[in-house]
Amino acid sequence: MKKYFVTGLLIWLPLAITWWVLSLIVSTMDQTLLLLPEAWQPRSLFGLHVPGMGVLLSMTVVLITGLLAANIIGQRMLGLWEASLTRIPVVKSIYHSVKQVSDTLLSSSGQAFRKAVLIEYPRSGMHTIAFVTGTPGGDVANHLREGYVSVYVPTTPNPTSGFFVMLPREQVIELDMSVDAALRYVVSMGVAAPATPVVARRSPAALP
Repeated sequence: MKKYFVTGLLIWLPLAITWWVLSLIVSTMDQTLLLLPEAWQPRSLFGLHVPGMGVLLSMTVVLITGLLAANIIGQRMLGLWEASLTRIPVVKSIYHSVKQVSDTLLSSSGQAFRKAVLIEYPRSGMHTIAFVTGTPGGDVANHLREGYVSVYVPTTPNPTSGFFVMLPREQVIELDMSVDAALRYVVSMGVAAPATPVVARRSPAALP
């Protein structure tokens, strides 16, 4: 009975968690419908609440914003908007910090999380997966010799928190593993290993 119960639990638990996460996302995004006039809301138009309409509205707003910002006029308006935010002391710090991180992670020209690597951390003889985020910059680069890389070491099972370290290229092992597979490996605490055997190779020259 215990074996069958565990087997059933392994089937239903991922489905339940997936459903809970999706329900949370949909219900949160449905709150954007409150920004519409009362006459335009689904409850007024159809006489009932339609789940998911907020998701469509949010995606539409984001898409239209991207289309408008892709031309010269949109870029000029965006520049004026960001310039106005710089005049607000607290908002300036938060906005620019978040924008810098999001541009680095989401922009196609960014180099963050482009490679999964293996490093010795937190001490010699212990290894963990990390992600290359670039090279040291600013005054930090003046105090380090050439050949250092910046990496992000995520925590398990929550990869949104972690540690930022800088170490020599020769101490970084580039992995034949996609970033998505490496993240799943970290989140699962090593349980969800890649399906195919992975061979690590030392190739410091390939790193930024």
